[in-house]
Amino acid sequence: MDLLFSLGLSLLLAPELDAMRAAEWRLLPVLCSLPDARGRDAFILARVPLMAVLIWLAAHPSASTRFWFQEAVDAFLVVHVALHRALAHHPDHDFHRALSRGLILGAGAVGVLHAVLLA
Repeated sequence: MDLLFSLGLSLLLAPELDAMRAAEWRLLPVLCSLPDARGRDAFILARVPLMAVLIWLAAHPSASTRFWFQEAVDAFLVVHVALHRALAHHPDHDFHRALSRGLILGAGAVGVLHAVLLA
């Protein structure tokens, strides 16, 4: 796994801490309809299998699988920026701090750069 991809993946995973601060579950379908404590807990528990799959695919023994996984992550990093832009005016969107924006936009930029270099 190359350093640029690792940086992009880290810029996707580190903001999960910020997502807890910003109560991101309030923006997500299904979770937003749950009582706050249950939505938070479901948000956290859903991350366990998600992170396990991400780590497994990032270190997959098949070069082809790793390549397509990296392509998918690069694309998601860009889509993630678009999702946050689309939700920016939602009353529960609390990712307006410079750190939050920097992590989200930085991840998108690294995703574009890595995708260009990977092609």
